[in-house]
Amino acid sequence: MSGYNAVSAKNTENAPNGNGLYSQTVAFSHYNNLSAQLPIEPTTGKLVAGGIKEQTEQCFKNIKAIVDSIDHVMSDIVRITVFVKNIKDVDAVDEVYKTFFPTYVPARTTVAVAALPMDAMVQVEALLSHGEGTIPNAPQAGDLIKLTNNTANAPTCSLSTQTVAFSHYNYLSAQLPIDPKTGRFVTGGVQEQAAQCLKNIKAILESIDVPFDDIVKMTIFLKDLSDIEAVNEVYSTFFPDSAIARAVAYVPARTVVAASALPMDALVQMEAVVSHGDGTPPQAVEDRHGIVIWARNTENAPKSSLSTQTVAFSHYNHLSAQLPLDPKTGQLVDGGVKEQAEQCLKNVKAIVESIDHVMDDVVKVNIFVKNIADMDAVDEVYKTFFPGGVPARRTVGVSALPEDALIQIDVVVGNAEGTPPKA
Repeated sequence: MSGYNAVSAKNTENAPNGNGLYSQTVAFSHYNNLSAQLPIEPTTGKLVAGGIKEQTEQCFKNIKAIVDSIDHVMSDIVRITVFVKNIKDVDAVDEVYKTFFPTYVPARTTVAVAALPMDAMVQVEALLSHGEGTIPNAPQAGDLIKLTNNTANAPTCSLSTQTVAFSHYNYLSAQLPIDPKTGRFVTGGVQEQAAQCLKNIKAILESIDVPFDDIVKMTIFLKDLSDIEAVNEVYSTFFPDSAIARAVAYVPARTVVAASALPMDALVQMEAVVSHGDGTPPQAVEDRHGIVIWARNTENAPKSSLSTQTVAFSHYNHLSAQLPLDPKTGQLVDGGVKEQAEQCLKNVKAIVESIDHVMDDVVKVNIFVKNIADMDAVDEVYKTFFPGGVPARRTVGVSALPEDALIQIDVVVGNAEGTPPKA
């Protein structure tokens, strides 16, 4: 069979099903992308009885059931994302969290959002390493090593690892504006906080000998979306970072999310996905050095000077979040949430096709809606783009979106051919 990696979608009866809209987990190359798990009992399809602790435990039980069903273990998880409706519930969430990760802790992001599906209090998402890869009939090295790293030059936390590398990617825990020397917030407003977040990310990358411009995707969580212009002023001083990146005007793919609250009452929090060209052992040297970052833009989707539409590295393409903007006019498309959802997905499709891929290569979809009640309408449109319901999915309600949009969508796409080493 082909020597290329294949999309491998799996479902188990021991976790809530996606009702044909999405798969519980989608593996591609060396990662499993899990759909965000709600506190739903798989036998009843309803929210578990109880409060935040019971709901958190059910989320993790569902994740564990999926992980077990594909012959993996919880310590294979590289990154966890926790969404809560009330930031004050995080302490209770952490009590449960520790029982599932008693020794090893993955990279982690925690954020409060305006709403979650089914009016849940919590939703948890996991990204899982997949050592055997997904080349049909040709398992790859199953003994790839997961590398964890912490540095004193960035804030440390007993519940998360600053960065976890597996194969050709590093996943960083979301960084708060904490001065690592004092363990307290940096003084000042949102610009000072944004700068500290980015300084912390840079310190983590320097500790593992990775340049700042190896970042392929940034996610910015803002307590007040109107702060984005102030954050962008700071952001532009960090990207591009090197002379090479400046020469080609390289900036990572990007998503901006309005949070209802952030840990420690921060104004901003930032998360980075980083390329890892030298890989994790035992990948052979000739297979892992000098893999190129491919950044691409097309006229057929909205452009931004602050982000690249899609950044490919190794076997994944990371797309910037797409708003319902008509690329010809730069304006929001006319109509309601259905028309806006369709435009977001048209923009995604245009980007995917511009890099010679198809929508069937999408492995993960992240949907942000201003009104969670709009999801039924969104799903009608969604099914026309993903009739097989294969990609894993996350859905959250947010208080605001850029351009006052009703919906925003970002995706992760498999890149079977990979990106080549430098000539």
